[in-house]
Amino acid sequence: MTTLDTPHSRRPDWLWYLGLPVAGLIWWLAYYQLIPFSEWVVSQLPVDRHSHTGEAIAFFVYDVPKVLLLLTLIVFITGVLRSWFSPEKTRAILAGRRQIWGYPLAALLGVMTPFCSCSSVPLFIGFVSAGIPLGVTFAFLIAGPMVGPVGLGLLYGLVGWQIATIYLVFGFTIATLAGWVLGQMRLERYLQDWVRDLNLGPVDDLPAEHLSFVDRLREGVAQVREIVGRVWIWVLVGIGIGAVIHGYVPEALMLRIMGGEAWWSVPAAVVVGVPMYTNAAGVIPIVEALLGKGAALGTTLAFMMSVIALSLPEMIILKQVLTLRLIAIFVAVVSLGILATGYLFNFLL
Repeated sequence: MTTLDTPHSRRPDWLWYLGLPVAGLIWWLAYYQLIPFSEWVVSQLPVDRHSHTGEAIAFFVYDVPKVLLLLTLIVFITGVLRSWFSPEKTRAILAGRRQIWGYPLAALLGVMTPFCSCSSVPLFIGFVSAGIPLGVTFAFLIAGPMVGPVGLGLLYGLVGWQIATIYLVFGFTIATLAGWVLGQMRLERYLQDWVRDLNLGPVDDLPAEHLSFVDRLREGVAQVREIVGRVWIWVLVGIGIGAVIHGYVPEALMLRIMGGEAWWSVPAAVVVGVPMYTNAAGVIPIVEALLGKGAALGTTLAFMMSVIALSLPEMIILKQVLTLRLIAIFVAVVSLGILATGYLFNFLL
């Protein structure tokens, strides 16, 4: 199916060359005004900024445009790149022995990106739509929020470099191994139908080498319309639920559950953490409070991992790309890795 404009609707090429830097500038200005904008919105409402309601509204107003902006940018870029590298060519590059290096490289990319779970979803969707093997994309999706630079920096200040380094190694290992396990299970058939269709055949009726740069830009815009048009409403729903949870964090309940070292405290920490939603910067103060109340380190880190790697809003957004069965498999594999990390930390430290 041809995604380029019809001859009658095509805009002059010079408009594309002019519009691209203008659009980039608008995107950059919008992205870096998100925090002031969210604070301004709350200040216009009859609520206390530091109340539960104020926290929830500020979180929603900040996170929704952030994720949508990231999604638009990443899908556009991968759409343009996809005009050079079809899904078939991408899979061929990553096939065989070379694919084994894709898992640690994807996990390393995740470690280097300062994204929370919902912010990592746009890159995940872009990778999947570009035909990158599913297990490799999962390695990125797990490592991104779990072992990002913001969380590591805050954890270093809280518990010291030794434990922060051990956490980095464990998180990176979980992401790599979980990605590899998921890749070996050949789960592509559990992608949503529209994602599988997106990866079938060439991106355009014209051979890739005959496309002009403007044609490739049109392909990027077409991908944005296709993908963002499908998932934007679920971004609102997912982050809306996350904002409510973020504003009404039941810290007292968590302290009661994780205040001891009973065998069941680690799985209980994971169960409590999964429905929550916050980023690494948001969960670190909770981690500090839990440790101050006497919670075991492994139990607390298991809670931290589950909050930022398996959040409910993230799963709601992923539902537009993955089937429920695939989401369940993903959650099960990652949860096993988190449980192992929690028990090992409690045993060793």
